[in-house]
Amino acid sequence: MQHKHTSNYTEQTAARPAQGSESAADKSTGIFRDAPVPKAVISNIVPSIVSMSMVLVYNLADTFFIGQTKDAYMVAAVSIATPAFLLFMAVGMLFGIGGTSLISRMLGEGNPQKAKRASSFCFWTGLAIGVIAMAFIWLFADPICRAIGASEDTLGYTSQYLNIVAAGIPSLIIGNSFSNIIRAEGNARTAMMGMIIGNLANIILDPVMILGLGWNVAGAAIATVIGNVVAALFYLCHLLSGKTLLSIRPKDYTAKDGIAAGVLAIGVPASLNSILMSASNIITNNIMSRFGDMTVAGLGVAMKVNMIVVMLLIGLGSGIQPLLGYCFGAGNRKRYTDVLKFSLCLALGLSLIMTAVCYLGAGPLVYAFLDNPDASGYGIAFARIYIYSGPVMGLLFVLINAIQSTGAAIPSLILSVSRQGLLYIPILLTFRRLFDTAPMLAAAQPAADYLSTALAVILFLYTYKKYFGRAQ
Repeated sequence: MQHKHTSNYTEQTAARPAQGSESAADKSTGIFRDAPVPKAVISNIVPSIVSMSMVLVYNLADTFFIGQTKDAYMVAAVSIATPAFLLFMAVGMLFGIGGTSLISRMLGEGNPQKAKRASSFCFWTGLAIGVIAMAFIWLFADPICRAIGASEDTLGYTSQYLNIVAAGIPSLIIGNSFSNIIRAEGNARTAMMGMIIGNLANIILDPVMILGLGWNVAGAAIATVIGNVVAALFYLCHLLSGKTLLSIRPKDYTAKDGIAAGVLAIGVPASLNSILMSASNIITNNIMSRFGDMTVAGLGVAMKVNMIVVMLLIGLGSGIQPLLGYCFGAGNRKRYTDVLKFSLCLALGLSLIMTAVCYLGAGPLVYAFLDNPDASGYGIAFARIYIYSGPVMGLLFVLINAIQSTGAAIPSLILSVSRQGLLYIPILLTFRRLFDTAPMLAAAQPAADYLSTALAVILFLYTYKKYFGRAQ
């Protein structure tokens, strides 16, 4: 993929319309172009971190309220179903991250019409895939549940949960796509509000449906569907309001003119990471199930605790991607580098703080979800092992998004298939052969994360030199 910068940043700034005639695109993306670097970074990452925090709270709420039923098999069932759910979140990420990367670069290059066409492509293609996926799960729910690690004791709960959440897959894909894409036009607050409203609806409905009405796993699934529908409707209202640079009009839909290729070039690697995360979780659940359902329950809760760090740092990394993409599209190497340096320092500081919080608080956090002594014992041990990779996770996610912001498809693909695939799965299988104990199997994840961070540094340096060149 070639990128042409026909004018430098100074020339673009000088050529901007006067204040009174400033276009909608200038108003929406002004903070990308003009704000001091700390302000530009903070104003983009805060809404993104808040959005990820709400996703985190929603994920924790499901497990917390299911845990209040005192049935560890239900906790295990929701944990087992999560990887299948992540597969469809990966489709949303495909269009969300791929669309954000292309749209932010197009706006940086001064091409809002192509940005509109990319937005419409992401909406309608994502919706079609969501409908197909919904029908597929309803047809094959039980075989899918067995394949992802459900035992005879957890099959009924897992199948029930997955059948219900399938109804929300189209809205899940739309919500996950446009919570990212809307940020590409500099509208981070609207993207944040959709996530907050959808997840807040889920969180409020969880105790009502799980405990109040006694619907247990079905209640958690119904609350999830309603939350996804609410978020998708919020984004639809914004997209139809006429106050956006984006479009979902069918007449703007096209896969031509590099639209599909531009979205998929970055979207596929980004979604592969989620798909491989889902696949690796399925493999891990199947391996861990040999140690019993309580081990699987403990592992599921440990993953939730680890998400406290991971989701916040994903929010930081994804928050700066539209800003970096705009700077890249505008050919402004200095601003791109300044934004990246500031973000890396911020990520390192936040990583260290959150690692300490989660390691020291592992006990109370796990006990909030599990009171079974066996399951909670595993949960605490696994949570502390998982958090070993905390100090470098912020750097990893910033570098991943920095690579994606340039449209560098091959480095993005290599990094995406490495962390949870080419690195994690061989490490997991090696640890199984060498140690075959539950704690050492859990240690495969931090080992893969440190290697992935080293790989991300190498790939970013390669990408930066290739796409920006050595000269200013």
